Amino acid sequence: LFGMLGVIRAADQDSTMLTLGRDLTSLGLSLNSAEPLYGTFASPWFDSQSSVDTEAEFHVPACYNVQPPPPPQAKLSSVLDETLFYIFYSMPRDALQDAAAVELYNRHWRYHKELRLWLMKDQSSEQSKTPTFERGTYIFFDPSTWEKVKKDFIVMYDALEER
Repeated sequence: LFGMLGVIRAADQDSTMLTLGRDLTSLGLSLNSAEPLYGTFASPWFDSQSSVDTEAEFHVPACYNVQPPPPPQAKLSSVLDETLFYIFYSMPRDALQDAAAVELYNRHWRYHKELRLWLMKDQSSEQSKTPTFERGTYIFFDPSTWEKVKKDFIVMYDALEER
């Protein structure tokens, strides 16, 4: 403490401030206020005491003002079925998975809840329909082999995912 006594009593205000600190009330702060300080105090180096008034003034060059790219969902209508299947199976619980499923439904694919596979009616074959099921040839997308496979199948309507 005796060593600091000479610095405290020094005539140089900068040395004294480094040793003792500064009275915060001299900066315009009310330390007895219940309000948080960050709304009224930006920095001891700013003349303005409001952090709202401390917005930096700068000019952004025109070459940096670009339009943001369109959302990926906007391009899903132009991609192949295999790309939609990739998005569906590789991005679980993502907004793109939902968007890929909607686009697959728009392309007449249906999701089988029990098999967890996508299927589509084969338009070149005949289908026999009843109120509860359909029998015919269907095109399945097999994610394990990543190919479309034709199979004769009976589809129960309650096993298909609703849109």
